[in-house]
Amino acid sequence: NFPSLLPSQRAPSTSQRAASTSQRAIAANDLISNANYIYSLLATFGLLAGCFLLYSFIQTYRAHKRLAWLGCLLWVFCGFQLLLLLLSLHTVAHRPRYLNTTALGCAALSFTINIASLCGLLVLVLMASVLTFDPPSNHLLRKSRVCAALVGITSVLISLVLAGIRGPRGDLQKEGNCLMDPITDGVSYAVARLCLVFLIPYILQLGLLIGGCVRQRESNGRFLSGSEEGPVFLAVTGFTLICQLFYSVALLRGALINSERQLTLHQQAFLSVSEFVLFSGSSVSLLLVLFMHRPCRESLYGVIRRLRDCCRRPGPQPNRNIIAPIYFFDQGIKVIST
Repeated sequence: NFPSLLPSQRAPSTSQRAASTSQRAIAANDLISNANYIYSLLATFGLLAGCFLLYSFIQTYRAHKRLAWLGCLLWVFCGFQLLLLLLSLHTVAHRPRYLNTTALGCAALSFTINIASLCGLLVLVLMASVLTFDPPSNHLLRKSRVCAALVGITSVLISLVLAGIRGPRGDLQKEGNCLMDPITDGVSYAVARLCLVFLIPYILQLGLLIGGCVRQRESNGRFLSGSEEGPVFLAVTGFTLICQLFYSVALLRGALINSERQLTLHQQAFLSVSEFVLFSGSSVSLLLVLFMHRPCRESLYGVIRRLRDCCRRPGPQPNRNIIAPIYFFDQGIKVIST
């Protein structure tokens, strides 16, 4: 009597399955840890850039007592990116594990992150509208209170809609792992976030950019290159577009897979990496503004020159008591010194 299966064809034992699962878990954690290290380095540079931009803004305002409107919008955008960067530090502190908090606290964190992200994107829309139409100083788009109310109310309303779609999940005081956008919220939440946070702001920006190009072509003028903020706006909005698109597609893909079957450890690790990609848009945006915006770049070079001059050691001082040549006279020797 021969066995029905050869040893190599037998079903894996429980210990073999546990060892295989452990290896996959270690590989997934290594992927998240490597992404965490890279993002930690990027976040450090972004935090330094954000602090210097805040210092540069204060110095510029104290020197001129007023700022150009596009410059004000750029500074506000940097402020929201710095806030997003600070909110993302919980991922650096806890990954490859997750933040453990109550369901209510996790919902509040996700709500705050969505508001900050939407405010930054809507400020970019305002910058695109100002670059396109160049409204006069008395226009509504140049009134700070009107723009602040428009951006704030729109961001809060969209975040409330997303929170309503997400809905409460069980006991709000129950503690558990906190994810910014859990895939268990379903495909409807992922689609709503894709439309409200990604498609609508960037479709508005694209429409304004196309309208600005057509308008400037008819008038034979310069569009994005006609101001110092134009190239910075184009670089920042392009990079944030890539980061938002990557995260939105990854979230939608994870929600679709989760609706059919349970996600593997590698797929869950990929979702964690996509969060790092989303938050890296804030750090890179701050660095782009610092190095591409001429006033910020010149302010940075000025600080570097002052630090270099302070650290430079003074060389040997020349001796000022120089004795002039000796002249001989009939009455004797007379020495002239300086």
